[in-house]
Amino acid sequence: MNVALRQSMTLEQFLQWEEEQELRYEFDGVRPVAMTGGTLRHNRINRNLIMALDQRLKGKPCQAFGPDVKIVVAGKVRYPDSLVTCTPNVETGSIVNDPVVVFEIISESGGRTDRIEKLQEYQATPSIQRYVILEQNSIGATVFARQDDRWIGFALIEGDTLQMPEIGIEVPMAEFYAGVELPPLPKSDR
Repeated sequence: MNVALRQSMTLEQFLQWEEEQELRYEFDGVRPVAMTGGTLRHNRINRNLIMALDQRLKGKPCQAFGPDVKIVVAGKVRYPDSLVTCTPNVETGSIVNDPVVVFEIISESGGRTDRIEKLQEYQATPSIQRYVILEQNSIGATVFARQDDRWIGFALIEGDTLQMPEIGIEVPMAEFYAGVELPPLPKSDR
């Protein structure tokens, strides 16, 4: 889904350049990568996600954002689908500092980036305690949680609850997919 541009630049050059662009771009550490549109299913899952986070974080010091704000991780700029931060941010800024939990909703074209590249970047960012990759075609998630100096990965499926002790909330997986029409599972997955 991403279309890479051919010009090489520094992080500072990218941030300055991006301010003048109409489209959103991520920065892969070398050049801008244009972000293209998502599916209706992706959008609905993300809307459910942000609503679930907002409801549970109301009155707490943490707050949810996404998908129009960026984070800087490992010298790269990413626009997660959603994130939670517990650090006050400048309301007029577009960069969220110190994300604690980061969410991506997987797409077929972005799978490698989300599962490998972003995982490595998020692991290298000390403030990020949990990385949640939500599936788009079935109720499920791959979750990576920081435990001391290592990351533990595990899967969640329908009927499970996503627990996020670092922000003091939990959400049933089914809530992220409420009202979402999912394709039937292939016979081999049943």
